[in-house]
Amino acid sequence: MFKFLSGLFSRDVGIDLGTANVVVYVKGRDITLNEPSVVAVRKAGKRGQQQVIAIGREAKSMVGKTPGGVMTVRPLQHGVIADFEMTEAMIAHFVARAVGSRGPFSHPRVIVCVPACVTEVERKAVVDVALNAGAREAFIVEEPVAAALGAGLPIQEPRGNMVLDIGGGTSEVAILSLGGIVVSNSLRAAGDEIDAAIVALMRQNYTLSIGESTAEEIKMTIGSAKPLDEELVMEVKGRDLMDGLPKAVSVTSAEVREALNPIVTRIEEMVRDALEKTPPELARDIVDQGFVITGGGALLKGLPERLSKTLNVPVVTAEEPLFCVARGLGKVLEELNRMKTVLVPVNDKVGF
Repeated sequence: MFKFLSGLFSRDVGIDLGTANVVVYVKGRDITLNEPSVVAVRKAGKRGQQQVIAIGREAKSMVGKTPGGVMTVRPLQHGVIADFEMTEAMIAHFVARAVGSRGPFSHPRVIVCVPACVTEVERKAVVDVALNAGAREAFIVEEPVAAALGAGLPIQEPRGNMVLDIGGGTSEVAILSLGGIVVSNSLRAAGDEIDAAIVALMRQNYTLSIGESTAEEIKMTIGSAKPLDEELVMEVKGRDLMDGLPKAVSVTSAEVREALNPIVTRIEEMVRDALEKTPPELARDIVDQGFVITGGGALLKGLPERLSKTLNVPVVTAEEPLFCVARGLGKVLEELNRMKTVLVPVNDKVGF
């Protein structure tokens, strides 16, 4: 009862709980926080209890650089919770920062986004973690729905709207109409697998060991899905696997593109499979207006052009693709009465 009454003084919050990043939207304030989904912990006491020492950007700066007894954890894998305790600590920390209060009157109503492919058990886990983190009520919205809303697609209308969301752990495509998902498909391969492919490339071609942060930097700087007008070159530094000494090499965008090609091809096949299952009337709409790419993967150079050519439909990248899901949650929060239909029931936890 106290949590409910104290929550009346808090603003509603939307959380894009991503594998790579957490973006928080506060009702009436827009996006207030964008932080990496990383927690740094230290083993404390004889029983080895974990003590949280950093969360978010500060914790990510420690990845690959921690001393003994300290480690960095990514509590979400492939869009679902892998470590409940760390996820709870992360949500509580980010919500308190976003809302600007840690006192007794900081129990907001929270809407969390999850991939459409997750199970009922995984959805309930997200709701439970949000409640344990201090929310007075917690609700679920499927990621493609929020991404489409954030991209400005009129999903409530009786016509086909298509969105491809490429995040850190999952890639999802959905065709929506009348406020719901008609056809969807997902692939538990996205930004993280691209980073892993770049790490493997450097090991195989240059016997160079690099960390995930360096791989991400390579992806963002010279990664591409199709040949560029002018190929790029980047100097990469790491540890030589032959003698263990520091080493620097130059890698080209063509080499990186070849390493990424199998992953991009799998995303193409996932989208193609969804299009093949789309009802004819909705397919006609998609031929006319195409589809939108959201998420961090949308920033891969040349991806819209490649998908448009191989799938024979117009493809555009959303404005601010990293924030589409959070902005979609914001639209749900701002027009909650009209948007109740997009909330996903999770047992008896969801409902107004």
